[in-house]
Amino acid sequence: MNKKHAFDDFGIHLFDERIMKERLPHPVYAKWKTASRKEDALDRNTADAIAHAMKTWAMEKGATHFTHWFQPMTGSTAEKHDSFIEPGDHGQPISRFSGKSLIKGEGDASSFPSGGLRATFEARGYTYWDCTSPAFLRDNVLCIPTIFVSYNGETLDKKAPLLKSIEAISKQATRIVNAFKEKDVKRVIPMVGLEQEYFLVDKELYRKRMDLMHTGRTLFGAMSPKGEGISKHYFGSIPTGVDTFMQEVDQELWKLGIYAKTEHNEAAPCQFEIAPLYTDINIAVDQNQIIMDTLKKIADKHGFACLLNEKPFDHVNGSGKHNNWSLITDDGQNLLEPGDRPHENIRFLLFVCAVIKAVDTYPELLRMASSCYGNDYRLGADEAPPAVISICMGSYLDEILKRLEKGDDQMEFEVIHKPFEVANLAYVPKDTSDRNRTSPFAFTGNKFEFRMVGSSRSAATTNIVLNTIVADTLREIADELSGIKYIDDVRQKSLIICRDILRKHKRILFSKDGYSEEWIEEAKRRGLPNIPHYVHSIDALVSDKAIALFQRNQVYAQNELEARANILYDEVVKNIKLEAMILLDLSKKVLLPALVKEIKFYSDALQSLGKANAFYERKIDHLLELLDLFDQRYHLLKDTFINRRVCQSYKEKAFYMNEKVVPLMKDVRDVIDAIEENISAQHYPVPTYEQLFTSVK
Repeated sequence: MNKKHAFDDFGIHLFDERIMKERLPHPVYAKWKTASRKEDALDRNTADAIAHAMKTWAMEKGATHFTHWFQPMTGSTAEKHDSFIEPGDHGQPISRFSGKSLIKGEGDASSFPSGGLRATFEARGYTYWDCTSPAFLRDNVLCIPTIFVSYNGETLDKKAPLLKSIEAISKQATRIVNAFKEKDVKRVIPMVGLEQEYFLVDKELYRKRMDLMHTGRTLFGAMSPKGEGISKHYFGSIPTGVDTFMQEVDQELWKLGIYAKTEHNEAAPCQFEIAPLYTDINIAVDQNQIIMDTLKKIADKHGFACLLNEKPFDHVNGSGKHNNWSLITDDGQNLLEPGDRPHENIRFLLFVCAVIKAVDTYPELLRMASSCYGNDYRLGADEAPPAVISICMGSYLDEILKRLEKGDDQMEFEVIHKPFEVANLAYVPKDTSDRNRTSPFAFTGNKFEFRMVGSSRSAATTNIVLNTIVADTLREIADELSGIKYIDDVRQKSLIICRDILRKHKRILFSKDGYSEEWIEEAKRRGLPNIPHYVHSIDALVSDKAIALFQRNQVYAQNELEARANILYDEVVKNIKLEAMILLDLSKKVLLPALVKEIKFYSDALQSLGKANAFYERKIDHLLELLDLFDQRYHLLKDTFINRRVCQSYKEKAFYMNEKVVPLMKDVRDVIDAIEENISAQHYPVPTYEQLFTSVK
């Protein structure tokens, strides 16, 4: 008897195209296929047939409920479970799931952030099936990916704008591909691979840190001797318990049709990474939400707590979500594939230049879209790019672009895939560019890797902005190429467009060390914006330029943008408020008594000697100084925090909290960390960094 392999269960919890083709009559399957390409709408009979097949499949696997799984503007996911059971003709229970139930659901829109789009008393919100993303089964519940809109049709989620941005970039990219005389291409699909970083710590120690439990990061903690300087953790042997956890994560994700491909230790202690294969950007964002949820649930089963916050620990690397982005035609061509002779690949150069222009035109939007309050503690640290947006193309492509800008039409370059020799290996091919881990936006072979994205965030907003800004530039280029009859003329015009873009936007190109102080000064001279605090980037969302951009590409209306800005400001306020309240509470109830106990310990020891002792006296004096400093900073933070109430608008509150409260929280943290370094282990009441970093085995 053949042993069952984990791969045998791949996709068993996914109602994907393969299952639909097997279970649906061909005319029904064909209508769904047409609808998924947005070439037609689903009629009621087709929806009923799909709903029946979906229900039958789910119940065969033990499902009792279904839910419209959506992504509200909280950044996480939401679901309301409804059972398949309904009363029959004679009061007997029967299972039923109609096309109407599949396509449309209703939730309480007033209970989710709307940023003013909906009044509190206006409760209706509707979910509508996203037929381009497959339904899946989790915990005996059939999950149906949906969009979420208000009673009046305003988008209240992250999926609907993402789908609109996909349409925008597909339309404009297809126009350009068609201009190069490839008329069979009907769609261009943005593709994404999302690398997810995270920390694992012992669950019992986690429960003893109120700050970790409620905010996702430590609000105090002195540096552990076990840091990342030794570099043994990075790509090292995976601890046995973590390896078992990772195996179960893989198996659960494989059942859902997610190609969880790579996993390894990251640079910081207890930090790890998981990376699935590339897929359609809409599905990739859905899958990343599932991955984050799966990591947390499986971690809990294995005695771990999974931390997705961007900077759970000071002094060591934080976590990101690297967004690897490319464009693929419906016949499988990667438009960012340079080929062996990229200097002759004019279409490739044109698309690269479009990205360069888009990023240089809207860097503030990208800064906003990739980040959050928590990411401020990560950007510019050892494993994250600075807050300055720049693009790294690599030395080889840099040289091609420089010569293209100068008008060198007869460029001759060495073939980039020429191998180099290593021992007795026959071929070791060379990539187009080296990877630049200090660059926030780097070209890496046949895609752009946006490394700035925060680990806890939905990747939807990042890709909505990236798709839209590139679509807008592609639209301008497509307009310029429109009506040109001959391919040679298209190529010649494309070179002219590329030169013009490079001359105007080359300031964004930087392929050296993005961590250096010299680069920050150089970026300033170039006129590149440096926005170290996330709260200062939110206004970019409602600038005249951004409103025109999103309206022009039919992604957001002005009121939807204004609502999102309000939500983001409010989110900053709530995050800082929670952190401040917990820090004040822990300081008063846990840390202050510990310090007093330590002072009493030395005072009692000195008294027991019955004579003067210089060491004990110095120790007591130092602890008393820390007590006084602690008391001063505690009350200054408390008073400043209380005064937040004078602020009126979302924006005013967010700026006050970021500029007045956060620095004082840092001052309190500094004195707490000093106390930790001067207090005995028996009196320190919470798990230390050292204990947390060595807790994962």
